[in-house]
Amino acid sequence: MREPRLRTVNKASAPFDVNVFPNKFIETFAKEVVYMMATKSAMSLEGNEWEQIFAKCVGAKWKPSNVGLDDVILNNCCWGAKTVFATTNNLEKQRNVRLISGRNSPTYSYGIDKLTSENPNEIGKLVLDIWNERVSAVRQIFKFVRTVVLVKSKDYKDYLIFEFDTIRYDPELYYFKWNKNTNLEGYEKSSNKHKFTWQPSGSQFTIIEKIPDKRLHISVKKPKQVDREMILKAVNFDDSWYEIVSDHIE
Repeated sequence: MREPRLRTVNKASAPFDVNVFPNKFIETFAKEVVYMMATKSAMSLEGNEWEQIFAKCVGAKWKPSNVGLDDVILNNCCWGAKTVFATTNNLEKQRNVRLISGRNSPTYSYGIDKLTSENPNEIGKLVLDIWNERVSAVRQIFKFVRTVVLVKSKDYKDYLIFEFDTIRYDPELYYFKWNKNTNLEGYEKSSNKHKFTWQPSGSQFTIIEKIPDKRLHISVKKPKQVDREMILKAVNFDDSWYEIVSDHIE
């Protein structure tokens, strides 16, 4: 929905347009990933690491949040950062991603038990209402709320990066049904496309997002592993770096 045109109000502006990342973004990202590949004995890039890397790439602050929607903060803008593995060997063919988006529990929030015996559309509405309240709470603090996604190849050589505005969802635009695993699935009424999955066991809420055409695809060269002894020598490691607090060695 477009924002209204106003005559006398100075409208705030975002740090940068959606998916128009700062000039040094790619180089900073590549440096961080290559460093991790060179120093980790087994490469991994998890959610909190991606949050920190993204914050560094855009010059923002990393501030982990229980809500998960405002882990990275830059002035009047915040991001929730998500990372997922690619589901195809060719990232160019990846069309959508499933993003775990919190735990939405109607039992905790509304005191409703025996969820799977209830009308799926009623439960779906409650699940979306919990999400919407979470988004509204963050939007009371930040003018711009976004989600930034890192899709990583299984060999950690290729990455897709994109972002989108974090929005509320109108329950009237979706219908819900229980699947064969007794998980709740939400579909767009206009297209019948699968949009949400909610699991009664654990209350995990998943949103399916389309990958936009305007996104970054970055491929990095795998470096040689840095020798452990070389690092220890570089920091002048010796027996002064540790002390025995208690000794239970026999």
